[in-house]
Amino acid sequence: MAHDDPGAVRAHISDAEWAIRRDLAALYRAVALYGWDDLIFTHISARVPARDSLVKQADGSYAPSGHDHFLINPYGVFFPEMTASALVKIDIDGNTVGPNTSMVNPAGFTIHSAIHGSIPDAHFVIHLHTDAMTGVSAQTEGLLPLTQNALLIRPQLAYHDYEGVALELDERERLIRDIGTKRFLMLRNHGALTWGTTAGEAFTEIYFLEQACRQQIAALSAGRAGVLEVDQSVQDKVAPLSGGVGFVGILVWPGVIRRLDREMPGYDS
Repeated sequence: MAHDDPGAVRAHISDAEWAIRRDLAALYRAVALYGWDDLIFTHISARVPARDSLVKQADGSYAPSGHDHFLINPYGVFFPEMTASALVKIDIDGNTVGPNTSMVNPAGFTIHSAIHGSIPDAHFVIHLHTDAMTGVSAQTEGLLPLTQNALLIRPQLAYHDYEGVALELDERERLIRDIGTKRFLMLRNHGALTWGTTAGEAFTEIYFLEQACRQQIAALSAGRAGVLEVDQSVQDKVAPLSGGVGFVGILVWPGVIRRLDREMPGYDS
C-alpha cells in the first residue's frame, strides 16, 4: 500500500528501477496537481527493462529477471498519495512479480500492456479520463484543427472505438492496430492516452493533448457553425513539427519536479 516501508522495498530493487519508480510516482502526483486525476481510476505505467528488474531466486538472492516488467498503481491509492515504493511491479500479463503484491486494476493494464508490448520505445504510458479528453473522444469529428496545440497533435493522433470496459485481452490486438506507431490514441467515449520514452516526454504530450481538448470544448461552447478551422495549407506547414511535442519535455520536466517538491513532496519515498 502507499505507506509500505520504503526501505524494505528499496532493498530488493536496482538503482535503475528506483529511478524509474521516482519518475512514475512523480507523474502520478503531477497529474493530480494539474487536476487530471479521476479518484483511483485511470493509470500511468512504466517499463522496467529486463536488465534492471531484479527478481527473487531460489536461493533467496535477487538477480536480473531476463524479462521486461512494468510498474503501475496499486488499486485504491489516490494519485496525490503515490510514492515510489507503493508502485506494483507486474509482468506483461498483469501478474505481480515484485515485493509489493497489492491488487492492480486488470482493465487498466489491458490497455497499457497493449502499448508497452507493441511499441519498444513506449517506456511510460499515460491514460486519463479528463472531462476535456473524454468530451472530445465522444465528438464525431474528434480533435479539430482549431488551435496550435491541436495542429501539433493531430498528425500523431489515432482513434480506437469503444468496446466497453477493457477486460477482454483480445482487445489489445485492436488497440495495437489502431495506434500503430503514433503517439496519441483517442479512446472513443472513454478518454485518451499517450506514450513517451521518458516521463518528461509523456507528461508534455498529455499536457498538449489536454490543452487542445480544453480549447476545443471552449470554442465549441457557442456551437459548431461559427468556429474557425485553420486552413489546410497552414495545417500542412505545422504538421512536420508534430513529432517534436514531447521533445520539449527535457525542459518541462525539471520544472514539474521543482513544483512537486514545493507543493506535493514525498513522491520519491
